[in-house]
Amino acid sequence: MNKLQTLISILLIAFVSTVNLNAQSKKKIQIEYAGKLTIDEDNYPGAKILTRDDAEQVHIEHGGSNLWCDKAIHYSKENFIEAYGNVILKQGDTINMTSDYIEYSGITEFAFASGNVVLKDPNSTISSDTLYFDRAKEQAFYKSGGTVVKDSSGTITSRIGRYYMNQKKYQFVEDVVLVNEESTINSDYFDFYSDTGYAYLFGPSTITTETSKTYCEKGFYDTENKVGYALKKARIDYDNRIIEGDSLYFDNNTSFASATNNIKVTDTINNSIVKGHYAEVFKDKDSLYITKRALAITVQEQDSVYIHADKIMVTGKPENRIIRAFYNAKIFKSDLSGKSDSIHSDQKTGVTKLLNIPSLDSNDKFSVKRRPILWNIESQMTGDTIHLLSNNETEKIDSLLVFENAFVISKDTISDNGYNQISGKSLVGLFNDENQLRQVDVTKNAQSIFYARNDKQELIGIDKSKSGSISILFENGDIDEYTRFNQVDGNLYPESKFPEKERILKGFDWREDERPRSVDDLFKDDPPLKLPVIEGLKDYVPQDQFFDLDLKERLKASKKIYKFKIPDKNNLLLYANEFDKSKWYKHDVKVISNKEKAPNGKNNAMKMIGTGQKDGHILQSVGATEGIFKFSIWLKGTGTIRIRFQEAGNDFTSYETLNIDLSDDWEQYQIISEKENDGNKLRCVISNIQTEDSFYLWEAELTKLKQLESQAQSKKLKDKLISKHNQKKITLDKAPKNN
Repeated sequence: MNKLQTLISILLIAFVSTVNLNAQSKKKIQIEYAGKLTIDEDNYPGAKILTRDDAEQVHIEHGGSNLWCDKAIHYSKENFIEAYGNVILKQGDTINMTSDYIEYSGITEFAFASGNVVLKDPNSTISSDTLYFDRAKEQAFYKSGGTVVKDSSGTITSRIGRYYMNQKKYQFVEDVVLVNEESTINSDYFDFYSDTGYAYLFGPSTITTETSKTYCEKGFYDTENKVGYALKKARIDYDNRIIEGDSLYFDNNTSFASATNNIKVTDTINNSIVKGHYAEVFKDKDSLYITKRALAITVQEQDSVYIHADKIMVTGKPENRIIRAFYNAKIFKSDLSGKSDSIHSDQKTGVTKLLNIPSLDSNDKFSVKRRPILWNIESQMTGDTIHLLSNNETEKIDSLLVFENAFVISKDTISDNGYNQISGKSLVGLFNDENQLRQVDVTKNAQSIFYARNDKQELIGIDKSKSGSISILFENGDIDEYTRFNQVDGNLYPESKFPEKERILKGFDWREDERPRSVDDLFKDDPPLKLPVIEGLKDYVPQDQFFDLDLKERLKASKKIYKFKIPDKNNLLLYANEFDKSKWYKHDVKVISNKEKAPNGKNNAMKMIGTGQKDGHILQSVGATEGIFKFSIWLKGTGTIRIRFQEAGNDFTSYETLNIDLSDDWEQYQIISEKENDGNKLRCVISNIQTEDSFYLWEAELTKLKQLESQAQSKKLKDKLISKHNQKKITLDKAPKNN
């Protein structure tokens, strides 16, 4: 090597060393100001005690972050600081955190704050008793309750919260509540973006405003613009309407909502329901529009009236609802049905109008005009317009009116091709208490053909006549008697002498094949229905554990310094020791607070007793869908119970079960099992709790294991069970399919 190469090598080594020294020095916590410095080796070995003076607080800097406090304990060798009193931590112009106490490591860049913790950034403010702040990942986390305030979006509280600073994203878990001037949101799992005010809801969730309440188990809400949509068991409750559907969109600014697929709108005041597959609701206008197999259902006298059409509109205040059905409208009741171009039903006046059907083909001059039609028992009635009149007090149809071209037909009960017929200008019909047509009066230019029979139902002859008007009495759909007024002519013909061409009146149109005889028949003329596929939001993805393996590795260097307990495990269960919480579903059991000491000797455990005659149980579902899991819990008491892993849905498949004979001593029981990703969540169950059973519970824990870890723990568990087999009757077996 020549001299020039040697010189270059020396300079290069010196440069690299300088860079490394500068990098290391940057990682060191720097003391920028301290009013007083003392050393107390007895209480703080290896540390410097820094205190403020009257002019300034202690000032500490590290990697672009500045910290001020009244007192600090500085462990320079460990590159660690404890800060006390009026602590302020600032990171650039974006993060400002205040608290009573902070622990911070320059090695891990991890801070733990406690006591009146408030973290602010330009978009929001977090408040909590304790807060974990990972500068390296730009994340903050609380797990014992916290509050987030966003000026325009409101205030959010939850048991667990995590802030991804780079994404301006919060993830809240358990008892999540957002409150602002316009609404209150409650949810189990809640993702919130502080820069946009977007909120994503998962699990049972509600959005409550002054005028509405929206429920869903998956949804989105723009907290600034007050719009959103709801999926999965979606429902909106207004003052007097309930809207349900596969997908609901809502705008709380205009009180507008639209719904798609499997829609049901319930009028709670008028006891009516409207169904379909697309709907729009304008609350302030008291207006509802629905299409795609639209069906309106109104209850009358313990019976239901069904109206179907291409489109249905319901308008008016609750006391004056009007139903309008357009195009190919049909009506069905157990004892009455009808068909027309459109139907207009006024619930206040009790008038239902069947309006004229236009020509089938307007370009065909020979096309037949299809008039509105009604069927009652065996009678068919047509006319240009038909009105049904109901009594609102009795909720019964008591009369009908037919305007222009009235025509009544009923098939003769015996002859194959005989039809009783009445025609005239208009018609008035009266119903009896059984909703059967009892009397019909036809006025102006009345014509009739009757098949006259004696008491033995023998045909006497065929009566054909013309008169000014006719009044007919019916009995069970058959003509009982009739009276003509101002008769012009008429004859009774023997059947053999009555010409075929004279056997029907002008305008005769027997339409029995169109008659709806069931609710399903209302839809038989509809084209095939193809519903749109609703994609919407993806399923909830549980957040990664805050104290993951990477963070734990980083904390190892300072593990002896941090005063807070670094969790060894990540429990997927909420309320591990609070079994009285609603998150723990309970059936035929009762949870009681008591003074029985828990296994840790400090806290009190909870007591559980069976209250039912059969299998009492308590369980909790989690968001995990696949992996290897371990469920463990401390138990003591009397009785024989079991713990198990189970599928949370579908057929509730049980993956593993442990039957337990309880004893008077605390013992930790656990099971390990693997669950494939079948789309269903996992739940942990404590079951087979009988009335005489009484026991204590503590520290329910569900953790996800790695493959190697699970194999080792499974072997250890099996060895433990084998060794105790002769002392306790504990058996580990595959569980049956039922609970």
